[in-house]
Amino acid sequence: MKPLKEKISITIDSDVLETLRHEAEEDERSLSQYINLILSRHIRESENEQKQ
Repeated sequence: MKPLKEKISITIDSDVLETLRHEAEEDERSLSQYINLILSRHIRESENEQKQ
């Protein structure tokens, strides 16, 4: 069975990272959970736009 999550390494601009950390804290999520959430939303929105 394939694992549900995988570890990766990325390089991200420091100002973007700081914003993400702040927003994750405001949403009471870990940074990893928050990034996963917004990436998932972006993918769903992109798929919806392609269907239209």
